[in-house]
Amino acid sequence: MKHPEIEPEPTAAKKLCGDALPTLRQFAEHLAQWGEELGLVGPRELDRLWTRHILNSALVAHKLGAGTLIDIGSGAGFPGLVIAAMRPDIQCILIEPLGRRAQWLRDEAGRLGLNNVVVRNERAEEAAGHVVADCVTARAVSALKTLVPLAAPLLKVGGELVLMKGQKVEDEVRDAASVLVKWSVTNPSIEITGPEFDTEETRIFRATVG
Repeated sequence: MKHPEIEPEPTAAKKLCGDALPTLRQFAEHLAQWGEELGLVGPRELDRLWTRHILNSALVAHKLGAGTLIDIGSGAGFPGLVIAAMRPDIQCILIEPLGRRAQWLRDEAGRLGLNNVVVRNERAEEAAGHVVADCVTARAVSALKTLVPLAAPLLKVGGELVLMKGQKVEDEVRDAASVLVKWSVTNPSIEITGPEFDTEETRIFRATVG
């Protein structure tokens, strides 16, 4: 069933999503069907669902090594479910404090046949000490000075932060200077990705912890 209000699939999707594209098409359809009703995406987000959300998340999947990933505040599944679909070599732990959204993530992972997804219905602070990963990601959660203290305790020593950020990421890095020192965050960098796949650019804050 086609939803006329959903953004047509961009040409960049094939290059960017590869073998996961059929799964992500299903994901887009499911979000068009249930997303607004469940409060996952606003009505105005459907006409940019691919560009702003799915492809934006897919860019991060190209930046990760194999192993274990924790996605803080997965919400509708960005970037966690997109990464899980594209990277079966990554075990994805999705942390989502809202019960309704956590249930959506579980149900949707099942519908999409993603066996590499575990959903934890809790806050990042509650998960600390119970789960650790090689990498932590987050999208549109909070500024770095707030996010780093949530993310760092979830990483193995030498683990990596790969955080999706907006245009003011340089300001966030400056504001978080003392926090980065406190949490032993080293090698911080800002990567811009997207144009190489003919899609909108995304900024990624990347750093090692411990």
